[in-house]
Amino acid sequence: MELRFAFSLAVLVLSASAQADEVQAAVAANFTAPMRQIAPVFEQATGHKVVASFGGTGKFYAQIKNGAPFEILLSADDETPTKLAREGAAVAASQFTYAKGKLALWSAKDAIVDDKGEVLKQAGFDHIALANPKLAPYGAAAVEAMKALGVHDSLAPKFVTAENIGQTFQFVKSGNALLGFVALSQVTRDNKLTEGSAWVLPANLYQPIKQDAIVLDKGKGKPAAEALMKFLRGDQARAVIRAYGYDL
Repeated sequence: MELRFAFSLAVLVLSASAQADEVQAAVAANFTAPMRQIAPVFEQATGHKVVASFGGTGKFYAQIKNGAPFEILLSADDETPTKLAREGAAVAASQFTYAKGKLALWSAKDAIVDDKGEVLKQAGFDHIALANPKLAPYGAAAVEAMKALGVHDSLAPKFVTAENIGQTFQFVKSGNALLGFVALSQVTRDNKLTEGSAWVLPANLYQPIKQDAIVLDKGKGKPAAEALMKFLRGDQARAVIRAYGYDL
C-alpha cells in the first residue's frame, strides 16, 4: 500500500512538472515593480514561471524583429503591439490594455516640485531628465506636455536624455538631474508618494498612455503565455496595478 501511494505521488509530481512551463516576457521598464510583485503570485497560482526582461519598448521592438526569444510583450504603448501584429510578429487577437500610465514630474528631494508644475518655469535647476522620446512612450508624452505648457524650448538645453524610463528614474534618484519626467508607478506605492516631491501631470497635456500586452509569434499556443495573459486580467494582478498608480 505504501509503495503504491509513493508511486501515485511520484506520478502526480511528474504530471505537474510536465504541465508547468515558463514564459519569456519583455516588460516595459515602467512596469518593473508591479511585474516583480505579480510574477511570484502568478507562479504560485499556476505553476508556470515568468522569465522577465525589463527595458525600453523601442529597444524590445528591434530585438523582437531580430529574433529575440520573447513570447509576450508588455509594452509601454499600444502602437508597438499593433505594429508587431500587423507585421506578422504577434497574435493580433491577443492584444489588450493591461494598464493606463500616468506621467509625473518628480524630484528625489522634498519641496522641489509644486502641485502645479511651476518649477518648470523657474531657473533654479541645471538638468531635467526624460526618456528618449523616439523610443520611449513616456519620453514622447513628456515632450508633448512641455510643448503644451509652453516650456519645451526654454528647457531643451537642460535635457538629460535617458535610454528608457527606468534610466530616467535613476538619473533623478542619483541626483544627476534635480527633476525628471517619470512614470507615476515608479514613485508611488499604494497611491502614496514614496519619496521626494512630485506633480502628476494633467491627462489633457499628453496623449493617453495605453499600455498593451500581446502574445508574440514565439508564444503562440504556449500554455504559460496564455496563462500569464489571463492572469494579468484577473483581480489579483489588477489590484497590484492599481496600487502603483495606474488606471485600468
